Amino acid sequence: MMEDKAHFPSVNPVSAGLSGKCPRCGQGRLFDGFLSVKQSCAACGLDYSFADSGDGPAVFVIMLVGFVIVGLVLFVELSFQPPIWLHLLLWLPLTVILAASVLRPLKGLMIALQFRHEAKEGRLDTNGED
Repeated sequence: MMEDKAHFPSVNPVSAGLSGKCPRCGQGRLFDGFLSVKQSCAACGLDYSFADSGDGPAVFVIMLVGFVIVGLVLFVELSFQPPIWLHLLLWLPLTVILAASVLRPLKGLMIALQFRHEAKEGRLDTNGED
């Protein structure tokens, strides 16, 4: 891989990632569709092939949204004791809406942090040293 020698001003990875912008220049768009990452940045030409957020964003979404939904479900159940159909009517759409709204920004944040910290895939040491 050829290393780019151009100098770009430092971009805040949190704001760039959450807004879905390029982690190097902060100008170009990171996403092609809802969750699919573009091939490269249209503004600075950064190759996004390094971007592999894996299951990280999904795990954080499960933890965050699950915490909020379970807390609300328990509060409503203990306070009002509605029938099960009302729980389903309330919590299933809310869970889907919250998960969908949080997943893209978290994926952008993970990719921006990977770029900032030059994260690479894990490799085994094959030098044979013990």
